[in-house]
Amino acid sequence: MKYYLVTTEHLEDKVWFRDSDDFVVAMNLVAVVAFTLKVSVLAFILMSNHVHFVLECEKWMAEMFINELKKQYSRYFRLKYGVKELLRGNKNDIQELSLEDESLERAIAYVQMNCVAANICAEPFSYPWGTGGAFFKAYPHEGKSLCCFSGRHQARFLHSKVKLPGNLRVGKDGYILPESYVKVKFVESVFRTPKRYNYFLMNSSKAKKKAEFSRFLDPIV
Repeated sequence: MKYYLVTTEHLEDKVWFRDSDDFVVAMNLVAVVAFTLKVSVLAFILMSNHVHFVLECEKWMAEMFINELKKQYSRYFRLKYGVKELLRGNKNDIQELSLEDESLERAIAYVQMNCVAANICAEPFSYPWGTGGAFFKAYPHEGKSLCCFSGRHQARFLHSKVKLPGNLRVGKDGYILPESYVKVKFVESVFRTPKRYNYFLMNSSKAKKKAEFSRFLDPIV
């Protein structure tokens, strides 16, 4: 299989998500689209005006995945806010990655550290909208199996009639926990150890950007 980093163009004067409910809807739609198209998600993050994904699939499937996610989320956004064509003209950037040159590891670390570089949180593990806390965990997040919810209830909170596997887990915030469908074991095998994973996080371009910004703000003593 091939691996791709998928990034959407930053919206300049608009945002994808206006409140936490919008994030929750998008989190569930990621799972819906991934299962519908049979695309393997390795890592992702939802930021206010753009999103990042690391996918295992063919390039045309990566393009189809992000476009379908935009389509379904835009439909929800239009119904809620009355805003049409939120993501019309929003471009995608798709870059192939490799296991041979560590570009896969660097891309995953880059995705995970987006929230840190944006000064939203101190480390990726505390950012809920993506796979920030999915890897090398001592304990899994608590969640309720999707099969415990009625079909009508599922359709309502998933904003989709797609039938997902019943063993997926829904967290306390109302979205499908990424670690219940993301290829966690594979990603961990790529990094091999928590120490090596943290090394890539701390040396990602996003981490360096954060460090440079922090030094700029440090007072002179």
